[in-house]
Amino acid sequence: MDTLDPSLPLMPGFRLARGVARAMRSFDFVTVEEFVPEAGLRVDVMALGPKGELWVIECKSGRADYLTDRKWQGYLGYCDRFFWAVDADFPVELLPDETGLIIADAYDAEILRMGPELALPPARRKAMTLKFARHAALRLQALRDPGSVLPGAAL
Repeated sequence: MDTLDPSLPLMPGFRLARGVARAMRSFDFVTVEEFVPEAGLRVDVMALGPKGELWVIECKSGRADYLTDRKWQGYLGYCDRFFWAVDADFPVELLPDETGLIIADAYDAEILRMGPELALPPARRKAMTLKFARHAALRLQALRDPGSVLPGAAL
């Protein structure tokens, strides 16, 4: 295993998300982590592409993490493509063939299997893109001026 930067969070899912976000930039996608498309759902990484496409990437740190995930199919109505991001040691045979597959670590990621296109309806795409933009702006504002974001604001 490679030596990790001590400033990186120790939780494997966060490290996978970091590598995924870095890789998405190489495809000209921007990302938001821990994005809530609607109450009760929280995706690990939402990626917005240069043509407005929305991808959901769920990071799974191991077999138990995947087997206890009961919400992933609910994410399909909020994206154009769905992917699992796992590390090189993950038993990928557990993952459904009809989903995308990304192998990641804390520094990078590689798409091994493209998720099928789900094509969001235009009204849902507009709503999710607006929510993505507002979420990203609130995160940036909270980072730059922590006291400016009201308690309870959706970050």
